[in-house]
Amino acid sequence: MDVVLVKAGRTKIRYPAEPLSDDGTRITVRAAWASEGVRDFGFVRFEPGDVFTEHYWRDRWYAVKEVRDSRGALKGWYCDITRPAEVSAGEIVVEDLDLDLWRSADGTDVLRLDEDEFEASGLAATDPAAAAAALAALDELELRAREGGFTALLT
Repeated sequence: MDVVLVKAGRTKIRYPAEPLSDDGTRITVRAAWASEGVRDFGFVRFEPGDVFTEHYWRDRWYAVKEVRDSRGALKGWYCDITRPAEVSAGEIVVEDLDLDLWRSADGTDVLRLDEDEFEASGLAATDPAAAAAALAALDELELRAREGGFTALLT
């Protein structure tokens, strides 16, 4: 199965993933770090050998990705704010809406990311309903992250 992340109408990245479960609403896959080399965000480094367990919903405006290093140690959760996932034979397609959230493994860091990119995207003007849904999704994830994490959401 492939995961396809679309941004502004173009494919941003496509990578293979192993399907783990699909209950008709949420689909969960596992994938290796899909980019070449290391990506250092300052608060976390994604690097070859990292494994992402990714949860996508057909009815929610986000994806939650558990990130572990090559030894299996939890780094944290990276959450993408997206339109609900479209799942078809062989692929999951999600539209990235720029907003992201990071929660460190120990819960000490909860960071809202890329709010400037979201503002610059103009989504609030071109699709106000989608912009409102995206901001509500970010608020929901931040609340969950600060109140103990994503366990209840992912079980």
